[in-house]
Amino acid sequence: VQLVESGGGLVQAGGSLRLSCAASGSTFSIKTMGWYRQAPGKQRELVAAITSGGNSTNYADSVKGRFTISRDNAKNTMYLQMNSLKPEDTAVYYCNAQRGLGKISFPDAWGQGTQVTVSS
Repeated sequence: VQLVESGGGLVQAGGSLRLSCAASGSTFSIKTMGWYRQAPGKQRELVAAITSGGNSTNYADSVKGRFTISRDNAKNTMYLQMNSLKPEDTAVYYCNAQRGLGKISFPDAWGQGTQVTVSS
């Protein structure tokens, strides 16, 4: 599975961005997907995740009420709508896909990352 993120950029505080993650390859093996981020000098953290059918999501406390995760399985694409952005949201955002078939798990797939910079 290959994951390619897009939609990052520079935005002022209070603004919005929409990230996309397009999957290709063995997409039938993709289960839960998520967005992670890593700021300079900090560990990578989970921002939001969504189950394979899209019926369950979870968010980091820091983004609840501001970010919305979604996926379109017909397009093999996941999204992250980010509103009311804050300077502390500045980071490289990575797309992640958990993979498996039945009870067999495969290594996670990761995208290359997209930079989000929020200016104050």
